Amino acid sequence: MSQREADKWGVPVFRMVNRPTREPRSTGAWRRGVIAAAMVSVAAAGVAVAGVASADVSKANTGNGRDRTLQAALDAAVADGTLPGALMSVRDRHGRVTNYTAGVGDIRTRAKVPTDGYVRIASNTKMFTAVVILQLVGEGTIALTDPVEKFLPGVMRGTGDGAAIDGRRITIGQLLQHTSGLGTYTFLDKGILPIRNRFFEPRELLDSALTQPPTYTPGEDPVWEYSNAGYVALGLVAQQVTGRPLAEVITDRILKPAGLRETYYPGPGQRGIRSPHPQGYLFAQDGKLLDITRFDPSIAGAAGQMIATPTDMNKFLVALQDGRLLKPRELANMRRTVSAPGLPEGWSYGLGTIRFELSCGVTAYGHGGDADGFQSRVGITTDGRAVTLVGTNEDAKVDELLALFDKALCAGR
Repeated sequence: MSQREADKWGVPVFRMVNRPTREPRSTGAWRRGVIAAAMVSVAAAGVAVAGVASADVSKANTGNGRDRTLQAALDAAVADGTLPGALMSVRDRHGRVTNYTAGVGDIRTRAKVPTDGYVRIASNTKMFTAVVILQLVGEGTIALTDPVEKFLPGVMRGTGDGAAIDGRRITIGQLLQHTSGLGTYTFLDKGILPIRNRFFEPRELLDSALTQPPTYTPGEDPVWEYSNAGYVALGLVAQQVTGRPLAEVITDRILKPAGLRETYYPGPGQRGIRSPHPQGYLFAQDGKLLDITRFDPSIAGAAGQMIATPTDMNKFLVALQDGRLLKPRELANMRRTVSAPGLPEGWSYGLGTIRFELSCGVTAYGHGGDADGFQSRVGITTDGRAVTLVGTNEDAKVDELLALFDKALCAGR
């Protein structure tokens, strides 16, 4: 996200892609801060999680088991039609799952939003990329202090206005935490529509970012600026170290061990979304809703290409927190944060994850993802309550959904 976009919104949106931002139709702004921040220390030995159930119950609640206040809030968010549909999955700390839907999944046919349908998770992909890198750190293959040059020799060399960028002075840890000074790529200057069917190689995306001036000198303190290009570079590092495509690495190292059968990294040419799924929309120039469900997600790569269901995202958060995916030291490092100017007051950013304190005073960890057509928020409290909330228009009801996300994580306290 560029600083211009951050200024327009008040805070950065966790975009899968960077593009000119349309004015949101929802009233207010994130800067109202529906979630207050907290700095919570994480012991280097890891995070103790009490009472987190690893196994899901056999059937999710989709009827009488729903929290009526959460359902009412979801219904209210879609009432005026600017946000066509929404879906949410709530997993309590005992493993019980309740799924919610509201609105319509297709404004043309008026079909219902599919319960637990597939959606683009956009920048939530960064958590998966970060886990792979941290697994390699835990195995001793990579160090957070290693320069990028060690794994991508000669690749990260800025050109033109970006001449000061040098992979010999940027570390793996800085890329993970968005403190490298690396900007972003330029292919979305005119939005997604002109390139929706174009395939991009990761190196092409990174080379574009390398033509842009650095946002600051790596290692300056305090600094932070969101960079999709940094995660594209991390994807290349993971491929170089493992000798395998990133999609395969994520599948073998995360999806299979965690039992995530409804999560995938789209391959070349896969522009659609597996069924069932709601349609995703954006505001066209005339203010009407335009279906943008189908496009080539390679524009996001390791920064935001993945697709999942809400229940699978919650399962991922649980597997991450209960130690199935990362060793205690690496999980602690992932959750050790720095100040992140532009995020809601007090929020802080770790290594591919966000730390924040909910309005009820409970600490949670997660991320967000905004692709053309979808906005998503995911988080898990320290005692294992997980929520994934998705809306089918990136730019509508942003503050309302963020407030609902907070409410869902706090419910029952």
